[in-house]
Amino acid sequence: DRQLAALESTEKVFVDKISGKTTKRPALTEMLDFIREGDVVVVTELDRLGRDSQDLTRIMNLIQSKAATLEVLSLPSTAGIQDDNLRRLITNLMLEIYKYQAESERQRIRERQSQGIEIAKKKGRYSGRKPMFEENDKRLQHAFDLHKKGLSDKEIEEVTGINRETFRRYRHKYRLARTDSRDKK
Repeated sequence: DRQLAALESTEKVFVDKISGKTTKRPALTEMLDFIREGDVVVVTELDRLGRDSQDLTRIMNLIQSKAATLEVLSLPSTAGIQDDNLRRLITNLMLEIYKYQAESERQRIRERQSQGIEIAKKKGRYSGRKPMFEENDKRLQHAFDLHKKGLSDKEIEEVTGINRETFRRYRHKYRLARTDSRDKK
């Protein structure tokens, strides 16, 4: 409601109920198809458009390729700048700074989390996530058998539904080796 109130003066509003983590959002697609030369795409905050730096760059480039402008209400306004090229340049510069800042913050959060986990492990307070499978799990054993028969991790994933990265971790955990030394993804 807060975002819709901030956008009430816009000509057309596109609303998604899906997380900004993905670009596979119907209203985002509809908006990108709808915009025309001279349009101003207005979002309340940059993360409403997308959360990933690469996705944001792709979306911004698409908006620019249609000769439209992006305005982010939570950023300083460039509305008073008459020259379209200068307004785009300043907006892009601000967006790049904010994207860099957001990416750096995500990296710092991951580093702090990793440091916290290490400290908790040393104190014996962290055991990690509960394993998905025990060694005697029938599905895991079936996957191990398929692996021994020469199926690739991708084929095993298709047959058992066990993600190939997860399966690879379990193979290493239980030191499962293939006799013909093939190790396909």
